[in-house]
Amino acid sequence: VHVWLPEAHPAAPSHVSAVMSGVMIKTGIYGLIRALTFLGNPPAWWGWTLVVIGVSSGLFGVLFALAQHDLKRLLAYSSVENVGIITLGLGVGLLGVHYGLPAMAVLGYLGALLHVLNHALFKSLLFLGAGAIQHATGTRNLNQLGGLLKRMPVTGSAFFLGACAICGLPPLNGFVSELVIYLAALAGLADSTRAPGVQWAMLCVLALGGLALIGGLAVVTFTKAFGFVFLGSPRSEAAERGHEVGMRMRGAMAVLAGGCVLAALAAPFWPLVLGSAVTALTPPSWQGLTGAAADRAAMPLTVVGASCGAVWALVGLLALFRKWLLAGRPVTAAPTWDCGYAAPQARMQYSGSSYIDPVLAVFRTVLRPQIRLQPPAGLFPAEARFESDVPDVFRDSFFRPVFESVRWVASKLRWLQQGRIQLYVLYIAVTVLSLLIWKLG
Repeated sequence: VHVWLPEAHPAAPSHVSAVMSGVMIKTGIYGLIRALTFLGNPPAWWGWTLVVIGVSSGLFGVLFALAQHDLKRLLAYSSVENVGIITLGLGVGLLGVHYGLPAMAVLGYLGALLHVLNHALFKSLLFLGAGAIQHATGTRNLNQLGGLLKRMPVTGSAFFLGACAICGLPPLNGFVSELVIYLAALAGLADSTRAPGVQWAMLCVLALGGLALIGGLAVVTFTKAFGFVFLGSPRSEAAERGHEVGMRMRGAMAVLAGGCVLAALAAPFWPLVLGSAVTALTPPSWQGLTGAAADRAAMPLTVVGASCGAVWALVGLLALFRKWLLAGRPVTAAPTWDCGYAAPQARMQYSGSSYIDPVLAVFRTVLRPQIRLQPPAGLFPAEARFESDVPDVFRDSFFRPVFESVRWVASKLRWLQQGRIQLYVLYIAVTVLSLLIWKLG
């Protein structure tokens, strides 16, 4: 049921998209978590269902994100991917509760809840960055951008941090929450004496392999997003006119970028912060076991937090060392060596379609890309064209036919809508009377 999201985000202002992605789409996750607090011991199929839905949503979301040319549609499909990761963590936690594996349950729930927070930080940052790009250039089309890092250094740096965070790369917050979900699946694999052997191995392979594949495809997606927007040469006049945005827009992005860094540095404290929420999702008889499992999670997170701090300290020292080396020395700019070719053009760069073509070739059966090709003809071809587009197969093959069928049925029932209040009151009275008769009967 994701098909509304890629249509809503491009139509919404970017700050509204940040709220939609960071907060609004999480209300379903919140409702699911609240329901789990009073439904008792979950059956195994609940967990399996959430794991399968999570992996499927993550994979299809990131694949469709990879194929987009509109930056905000790319980020919208990426939100589908990240909600899939959250759902995967919840499914692993449910299976841990069902089979009596406290470490697996606590780590699964902790990873899911932490990814809710982390996704709110880095996805809001990326949507604000997309808004800044659109404000500065007037376009969101990746094939019309490029070379903006020199023109928008603050926006580019903030977007780069958000892109690294959403890919689950250290030393940023996305790495921390995805690592906890990995640890949950590994904890279940290490303590699998209470679970069925073959099914349990399938679960661990599905969770670990699915999350790893989602992460790898996310790296390809956001190298495309960052590279085609900020690196290379401008691909259009709109990109050449790009400029840095105002102080307030930069300040909002800087706050969220700082939140991504601080959330990673605070990794050892997340079991304490989210401990009460995790405890509410586990059986009351697990009180002592839940605390021990949280302590087990705190040990690797302490190492992660310290490692992230060390990496950021090293980055700061290297920046100061570079500044000291260049102090008092002239810094000049020169074109990149181009094998002696003196007139490079922006068209000689990779396009978004050509960059992702090797990945699309692997998943062509699933994505069904539409390719429009006009090959060069003759000895001196004057024109050639290649365009590719990846429609949403779920929207076109399932949701659109269903909605069209519902609309057709509704059009046939339009005679019931007479516009007379007395008739509507009669409908209500007949409905209530029918329900009373059915109940008494």
